[in-house]
Amino acid sequence: MGPLLESKYRRPVRRPGTVARPRLTGALAGALRVGLTVVSAPAGFGKSTLLVEWLVTVPTETTVAWVSLDQRDDDPARFWTYAIAAVRAAAGVGDTASALLAPGPSPSTEAALVALLNDVGELSRDLVLVLDDVHLVTASEVHDGIAFLLEHRPPQLHLVLATRVDPPLPLARWRARGELLEVRAADLRFSAEETTAYLNGPMDLALSGQQVAALDARAEGWIAALQLAALSMRGRDDVGAFIAGFAGDDRHVLDYLAEEVLARQTQDVRTFLLETSVLERLSGPLCDAVTGRDGGRATLVALERANLFLVPLDDRRQWYRYHHLFADVLRTHLADERADAVPELHHRASLWFADHGDASAAVGHALAGGHLDRAADLMERAVPMVRRERREAELGGWVRSLPDELVRMRPVLGMAFVGALAQVSAFDTVAQRLADVEHALRPDGGGWPAQPPPGVVVVDEEGYRSIPAGLEVYRAALALRRGDLDAASAHARSALALVPASDDLTRAAGGALGGLAAWSRGDLAAAETAYVEAVAGLHRAGFVADVLGCCIALGDIRRTLGRTGDAERLYRWALELGDPTAPVRGTADMHVALAGVLIERDDLAAAAEHLDAARSLGEHRGLPQNPYRSRVAAARLLAARGDTDGALALLDEAERVYDGDYSPDVTPVAAVRARLRIRRGELHHAELWARERRLSPADEPTYLREYEHLTLARLLLARRDEAAAGLLARLRGAAEDGGRAGSILEILVLEALVAQSRRDTPAALDALRRAIALAAPEGVVRVVTDEGPALAGLLRAVPKDDPAHAYARRLLGVPPSAAATTLVDPLSERELDVLRLLGSDLDGPDIARELSVSLNTVRTHTRNIYAKLGVTSRRTAVRRAHELGVLPRRR
Repeated sequence: MGPLLESKYRRPVRRPGTVARPRLTGALAGALRVGLTVVSAPAGFGKSTLLVEWLVTVPTETTVAWVSLDQRDDDPARFWTYAIAAVRAAAGVGDTASALLAPGPSPSTEAALVALLNDVGELSRDLVLVLDDVHLVTASEVHDGIAFLLEHRPPQLHLVLATRVDPPLPLARWRARGELLEVRAADLRFSAEETTAYLNGPMDLALSGQQVAALDARAEGWIAALQLAALSMRGRDDVGAFIAGFAGDDRHVLDYLAEEVLARQTQDVRTFLLETSVLERLSGPLCDAVTGRDGGRATLVALERANLFLVPLDDRRQWYRYHHLFADVLRTHLADERADAVPELHHRASLWFADHGDASAAVGHALAGGHLDRAADLMERAVPMVRRERREAELGGWVRSLPDELVRMRPVLGMAFVGALAQVSAFDTVAQRLADVEHALRPDGGGWPAQPPPGVVVVDEEGYRSIPAGLEVYRAALALRRGDLDAASAHARSALALVPASDDLTRAAGGALGGLAAWSRGDLAAAETAYVEAVAGLHRAGFVADVLGCCIALGDIRRTLGRTGDAERLYRWALELGDPTAPVRGTADMHVALAGVLIERDDLAAAAEHLDAARSLGEHRGLPQNPYRSRVAAARLLAARGDTDGALALLDEAERVYDGDYSPDVTPVAAVRARLRIRRGELHHAELWARERRLSPADEPTYLREYEHLTLARLLLARRDEAAAGLLARLRGAAEDGGRAGSILEILVLEALVAQSRRDTPAALDALRRAIALAAPEGVVRVVTDEGPALAGLLRAVPKDDPAHAYARRLLGVPPSAAATTLVDPLSERELDVLRLLGSDLDGPDIARELSVSLNTVRTHTRNIYAKLGVTSRRTAVRRAHELGVLPRRR
């Protein structure tokens, strides 16, 4: 064979600048406890580098032999000659084995291996034999020899194979025995921290965290890709732009993969790779359909075993995808070599996905292949399903994917696109699109044609019959957006008159829009009736996500009507509609709505559980309004627990992400924030808010501004402004006319405080009794207790024989929100002087002498202090004053 090349069996040295990977070197420590370790991954994943790094950490008494293999070693005699030479150089044994392999009349590989095993068995220390690049060796005799070595190995021998392809060895058997340690591509991928250390360490690029994250996401932890990207970035001024556009068509990545991977494949495999590169995900049957050949499943299994940048997507190995950069390279080669084949490949994929019920993928491939008419047909058929699942983003993408001139002649699809735009409140082009639909069907303004006119394309016949009613539905929506409630109601009625009997969806939409108009004008009874019918229709149509959306509005209406229990039962019913293993959009909203009810009932622990459940579902399980509604609910929970700062911060976030959809904004976030400011005594902020909103005690009450006017009443009350009484009286009259018992409850609570501030205890108790009569049947608590100590004094004053007494005692057991730290009736300067001295050891006469007033004056001030703080003793008065911040806390 000639002289041996010593560098092939010389152990490599650690290269400078290598990123430390203790998680992997620690895992490889187990190689000294098993017979075989396989480090298997595609090209460029750092297999050899890792092994060199690990060998630095092995105990010094361990002997290491290393063989760097190449394609010429695909010969049993040459292979084992180098392997034995490596052992001889490292451990000083193997002379007999080497002699048995020497050229002669009958060289015996098995005899040489037996001799080698005997020699190793005599060693007093462990021997690690590393065979690097084993994938370059395909001779079955070599694999048989490795298996023989492992089956008869002495405990001192540990074999380590670094390979791009799993070797044809009985790995499963050794795995079951516990004799196999595996390090795979998933293990070798750089973590985010390792990527940062590499790029900003040895590569010295000084990238930001965001830039590193973007590059890491694209490279998917593939070390060679990061190295090639780093080489491309050196000396660039536009690093950010390079990272944003980094893909498989970068010349370094392209050259590397072309040389290291594609050039090494057979023509059949290469053709398979290129043709299936049009797919985002791959399965055997799908690949067969796209390539027009059988054997896709077997090919995918072989590619995975060959570590050919194939990522399994499920545990059963039925679906895969290519590494993103590898896919980019394949598509670049496909475009260069067979661009004319790309449309047909996408067409085949589209047909397969359509046949297998995946409309989204079918549409995507039709668009990618330039088959726009087919894409439009598929979209029209799929729209009901996509709408049912509230996939607004996907619908929006479809809207942008087709030219307007194509959509104009497809009225059913045009109506679907209008619906998609309306769902995300993108109304800029809705009116024009509606006009396009109507013009296509009635160019001369005549009646509705029973059949589509010539040139008009309709795939969904049922959808065609619903177009007249649908036009009225979306015109109602447009009118509602511009605040024209009369027009909205009229269009909604027209929609209900035109809708086919079988079209529950359009009927429900028209009814709900009519309900929204009624809700906005304050006719909550009509709004409730409309929403109940809409929910029933949507339920029949199977549009569960839309049912949940309507339940939010219906629940809000019922709470305003004072029927909190009905609202809670509705939310719980809605929550049980969907499949708990695959929650529909809107499920998170139901948890948030329930949390709101539970906060009002002061069940804060349960409310927190529902908010946590909503968060754990993720934003994709919430409707567009959920980001702001969930933050408002969480803010109310924090306020109830005393964290006003945290609540205010969440309200700021809620305002930034506000999306009101069509619903009237009857509880503006800014007004919720103003209430917290008032309770904390920050009246200046609340006054600025009231001026910005142009609120006045003389305003005519309207339902849409009721919450804001109630907030203004709180501000007036805190300022001891007599105008609060008149404003509240007018608000109560309007709420009584509208049957809004929930609003009346809140107004009565505030009227009780007004009477209390006037020292009119009988009037205050009367208002409080009426409030309790509304609150008790619904279990409402916090609307009363959050008003602070002045109301607590009134609650204590409810006589035992009064029907309100039992609930008043329950309310007294609930801690008021720590946000309510401002007394509705503030202490005067002289009362504060008396309060400070009440905290001393001075008795009444001593306090009178200290303040130079009479004892009767001290007693009067003391009674006033007790009433305002809601206490009955000197000690509790001082303690309560410290809790509220009226007096500084003791150090």
